Amino acid sequence: ILQSADPATRLAATVTRVVAPATPANALIGPQPGNRFVAVEVTLVNQGQSVYTGLPGLGAVLVDAAGQQYQPTPAEVSEGQGFGAGATVNVGESRPGMLVFELPQTATPAAFQLAADPAAQKSQWTLS
Repeated sequence: ILQSADPATRLAATVTRVVAPATPANALIGPQPGNRFVAVEVTLVNQGQSVYTGLPGLGAVLVDAAGQQYQPTPAEVSEGQGFGAGATVNVGESRPGMLVFELPQTATPAAFQLAADPAAQKSQWTLS
């Protein structure tokens, strides 16, 4: 459960899949040489009493096996739709979206962290 600064906002988050490497949706916007995109698909379910409107990427971090942390990139991938300019999830509804990270080719994704907003405590998933 992701708790927001607003106590009426509660999100359940599920990592549904990890795509490594992920394919850039736009041939002009790809990873830097020696890097690759890794996409984490997350489904948010609003279990609170108010509508969630936010930018899930602001509270997301991908951690590799060496402990290096990566912030999301605004790139889109062919494997699924991102959260775009933000996500709105009504009470009782769900919203899937891809968060895209740029990692060196040699980095192995080990953990994913997500918070409802940047100031909130993060939940962590171990990636295999």
